[in-house]
Amino acid sequence: MGICRKDAFDLPDGVIYLDGNSLGPLPKSVSGRLSSVVQDEWGDELIRAWNVAGWMELPGRVGDQIAPLIGAPPGTVSAGDTLSIKLFQALSAALQLRPDRKIILTDDGNFPTDLYIAQGLIKALGQGHALKMLPPEAISDAIDEMVAVVMLTHADYRTARLYDMAAITQKAHRAGALVIWDLAHSAGAVPADVAGCHADFAVGCTYKYLNGGPGSPAFIYARPDIAAQTAPILSGWMGHAAPFDMVPGYAPAGGIERFRIGTPPVLQLSVLSAALELWQGVDMAAVRARSIELSELMITEIDARCPMLDLISPRDPARRGSHLSFAFEHGYAAAQALIARGVIGDFRNPNLMRFGITPLFLDEADILAAVGHIEAVMRDKLWQDPKFMIRAKVT
Repeated sequence: MGICRKDAFDLPDGVIYLDGNSLGPLPKSVSGRLSSVVQDEWGDELIRAWNVAGWMELPGRVGDQIAPLIGAPPGTVSAGDTLSIKLFQALSAALQLRPDRKIILTDDGNFPTDLYIAQGLIKALGQGHALKMLPPEAISDAIDEMVAVVMLTHADYRTARLYDMAAITQKAHRAGALVIWDLAHSAGAVPADVAGCHADFAVGCTYKYLNGGPGSPAFIYARPDIAAQTAPILSGWMGHAAPFDMVPGYAPAGGIERFRIGTPPVLQLSVLSAALELWQGVDMAAVRARSIELSELMITEIDARCPMLDLISPRDPARRGSHLSFAFEHGYAAAQALIARGVIGDFRNPNLMRFGITPLFLDEADILAAVGHIEAVMRDKLWQDPKFMIRAKVT
């Protein structure tokens, strides 16, 4: 089966969508699934649907759909809540497992939420922990016996720079530290092997390459032996070993189930499940190869036709995820000018135009057409129109 499944998405006519790395497009299967869950399950079955429609098992079922995309075995991934909450769970659990160590090591370009969650947790614990932020190239050498947790995003959200997940994890373990991988820009874009590299925790969102819709539930992976040792700080009802016994004391469920917190978001999980069905039979290695082909085409064309754009993403495809970032002094306005022409990418501070390469719905014709528009915007300085310089709330 081929990689490109453009016909499976509800893409507007005349639009070249290069922002699937930020919000995936709508799969055609989603509307019917949502309608069925609303009418046939919620509408007809009412509260009985928790049992007859299997609503209570959705976090694990959806987790098992995500698992093969990140190299995790069945039963080790749970879906629900937000990425911020899942990161909080993973980080708080990891710190409990290394009580004599106080350093959380991360890079100084990590996604803001990851940094904010760590800062907030440090303050709440009040146990002398510190967040050590270093340039990405300095991370490996900084892993020592003082580090409790290495917390990194596998593919950088600005540049798509990739960490060597296996090498970093191995070095952390040799130093006695744990590792948390944020797979927000990896899941569905770059092959990951969380089990093969013995990652301790991994978290990620599902509204980017996995096309789960705006605000779709996040996921968490915990290595089975690690999960068995944790006592989550966010110890919610659904993470209890026997939630319907209604006892006052918390007793964690086994394995990944203990990372459940509250009532599953049934509608959102059902939508996500429908979106994930698109990945059945898709080989992540083939997705990766196709992503590199399309990315290399775009780089070659922009280098030749738009010399004023400076590629910030690594030129070596082995060190790059599935989006491309180009620096341009007037990047925001240029991105808006492109959107007005039906080429949708996005902008990241301070001056980066970012384009997602998503092989499930993009092909060579899309890339070449997009570069034609980019060339026109640059050549004719269309970004100078004052309306393109007005900053929207979401960039």
